[in-house]
Amino acid sequence: MMRPFSFAKADRILKRPEFLHLSESGRKVYNRHFIAVFAPGRGERTRLGITVTKKVGCAAVRNRIKRLSREYFRVNRHTFAGTWDINIIAKKGAAELTTKAFFSSLQHIFHKVSKSGQMRKK
Repeated sequence: MMRPFSFAKADRILKRPEFLHLSESGRKVYNRHFIAVFAPGRGERTRLGITVTKKVGCAAVRNRIKRLSREYFRVNRHTFAGTWDINIIAKKGAAELTTKAFFSSLQHIFHKVSKSGQMRKK
C-alpha cells in the first residue's frame, strides 16, 4: 500500500546510467537557481533525481538542498500528469535561498516541466 505523501526508494533515480540516459535523451528547463532535465518515465511512477555538485557548497549545504528538493517533490508530485523521470540540478545560487524562496523557485521549475511535458504529449 502506497501512502499518498511517501517518498520511497522506487521514487528516486539512483543509478548513474539512469542519470546519463536522462541527460542524453531528456529536455531541459531552467531558472535562476535550478536546471531540470526530464523525459517520459520508464516505470509506473514519476521519479526524482537530484544533483548538487561541490561547487554549490559544503556537505551540509548540499544535503539541505537535496532534503528540501525531496520534500517539495514529495508534497507536490500529484500535480504531474503522466509519469516522468526528472533530474533537478542545483546551481550555486540555490545555497543562499531561504526555504520559502527555495520552494518558490522549485515550484517555478516544476511548473515549467509540467507545461513542457503537456505540450510534448499533444
